Amino acid sequence: MSLQDLERPARQRLLNVAIVGATGAVGAELIGCLERRGFPVGQLKLLASARSAGRTLVFKGQPVAVETLTAEAFDGVDIALFSAGAAISRQFAPLAAARGCVVVDNSSAFRMDEGTPLVVPEVNGGLLAGRPMIVANPNCVAAIAVMALAPLHARNPIVRVIGSTYQSASGAGAAAMEELELSTAAHLAGEAFTPKVLPHPYAFNVFSHNTAIDPATGYNGEETKVMAEVRKLMGTPDLRVSFTCIRVPVLRAHSMALNVEFEGQVTANDALSWLAAAPGIRLVNDNENNHFPMPSEATGVDDVLVGRLRGDASDPTGRTLTLFLSGDQLLKGAALNAVQIAEQYAS
Repeated sequence: MSLQDLERPARQRLLNVAIVGATGAVGAELIGCLERRGFPVGQLKLLASARSAGRTLVFKGQPVAVETLTAEAFDGVDIALFSAGAAISRQFAPLAAARGCVVVDNSSAFRMDEGTPLVVPEVNGGLLAGRPMIVANPNCVAAIAVMALAPLHARNPIVRVIGSTYQSASGAGAAAMEELELSTAAHLAGEAFTPKVLPHPYAFNVFSHNTAIDPATGYNGEETKVMAEVRKLMGTPDLRVSFTCIRVPVLRAHSMALNVEFEGQVTANDALSWLAAAPGIRLVNDNENNHFPMPSEATGVDDVLVGRLRGDASDPTGRTLTLFLSGDQLLKGAALNAVQIAEQYAS
C-alpha cells in the first residue's frame, strides 16, 4: 500500500477514470474538476476519436496521451465520464457498463430512459444509492434551473414554471465559443463574417436556440428537453412548465428568468431564506445597488447565482415569484455535476 493510500480516508479508494470526449470543451472542464476537487484518480484515460489520438493533455502537472475510443479501452476502468454526443454514448456506454465500468453520460442519449436515473446530486442524489451502472447528466439548462427550483418546491410545492433562457456559446461547444470571438472581432473591424457553426450571426445578436422546431407543438428541441428533464429531476411528471430558449452573445454561463407559481402563498423573503440554506446556491440579490446574477460573475464558479426575487405583480393571489439566475454551463451545467455524481461512487 502506498503512502498516498494510507493518507486517504478509510472509505475512499482510488478509481481508474476515463474521460470520453476529452479534447472537447466539457472534456477539458472534466479534467479540471477532477484535479481541483481532489477526486481519487488512480489511472486517468483520455479517450477521443482516432484523429485526436496522440494529443497530450495535462492532469496534475503530468502529460496524459489521448487514446482512441474503443470498447477495449474500458477494461480496468471503474468510472467513465462521457461527453462526446448521444450517438457515441448509445454505442459505447452499454459496452463500458458491460465491462463493469460505471458511466456518467453528459449527452441526451439516456436522460429520458425510464430505467436510467437523471441526477443532480443536490436535488435527487438519493437515486445513486443503488449504484446504477449508467447515470444521465442533465441538460445544462435543466440542471441549473432545478438548483433553484428544488429547494423552493421542497418548502412550498410548485405548480407552474415559465422560463426564458439566455444561453451562452459554451452550450454549443468550443467551436461556437471561437465563432463568437471571431465574429465579434470581425463586426468591430467592419468586416464580413459568415457563420459556420451556428445558423445566424452571433456578434451583437440574439436568436432562438438552433434546435429543430416540433411542428406539432412549436417548441424547439432544447425547450422540449428542458421541460421534460425538469419534470423528471423534480419527480413532478404533471408539473406545468414552459421554456423559451434563446442564444445570446456570451462566451459561457447560462442565465434564465423563471416565473414560478406555488401551491400556497409565498413572499420573496420566504424564498430567499429557503435558497440561502440550499447547497450549491449563492444569493446575489442586492436591490440597493441593482446587483443581481450575471454570467460574467458566474463564469468559472461552481455555485449557481440566484437573485432578483420579487413577487409577480400580475398575480393578485400572492402565489407567484419571479427570479433570475446564472450558472456556468460547463461546470454545474455539465462537468462539475458529472464529477459530483462520480464522487458518490468514490465513498
